[in-house]
Amino acid sequence: MTTTVTTKGQVTIPKPVRDFLGIGPGSKVDFHRAVDGSVVITRADNKQPKSRFGSLRGHAGAGLDTDAILALTRGEK
Repeated sequence: MTTTVTTKGQVTIPKPVRDFLGIGPGSKVDFHRAVDGSVVITRADNKQPKSRFGSLRGHAGAGLDTDAILALTRGEK
């Protein structure tokens, strides 16, 4: 991905990179120089970006207990 540097030294971080890092407006990023001379961008807060399955994680809330579920699967009322 290529981007252009403005006269103020600013660049737009490509959307796929922003999405991958989970950064948005107001986010802070760090730039690190790697041993091989390349530059690495990371989130400044060191939080991991939310995975695409992150919103599915959790539970459905209060509901049936184990005995009730077993009764349903066995066809009991």
